[in-house]
Amino acid sequence: MLYNTCMNKKHMSLHEKRDALLAEMASLRGLLNGSLVQRYSTCSRKHCICHTDSGKRHGPRLYLSTTGEKGQRQVYIPVACAAGAAEGVAQGVRLRAIVRELTALNLQLLREKPLESSL
Repeated sequence: MLYNTCMNKKHMSLHEKRDALLAEMASLRGLLNGSLVQRYSTCSRKHCICHTDSGKRHGPRLYLSTTGEKGQRQVYIPVACAAGAAEGVAQGVRLRAIVRELTALNLQLLREKPLESSL
């Protein structure tokens, strides 16, 4: 981005902060937008104890709960993928925080009305 000489140091630091946040956003390659949910369930065997004693259900099983075009959906996460899924959800949380921070920075930049567009 070209900076003109009229921009003050505060204005420059806002641009630098924004650039750093955008770079961090680009690094969130494994992000998952949703929540991890543990569920206990009953099986298809009619005489299994899981049908008569709710404390003896099978699980916990891990699911990623997401909301998409067709509404809420839960996707099973195998035990071997649990750590990666947790990291992806954490990256999704960080992405939402970055978007909030970028919005605040861009509003500040808009209020300062620089000579050339800052967006």
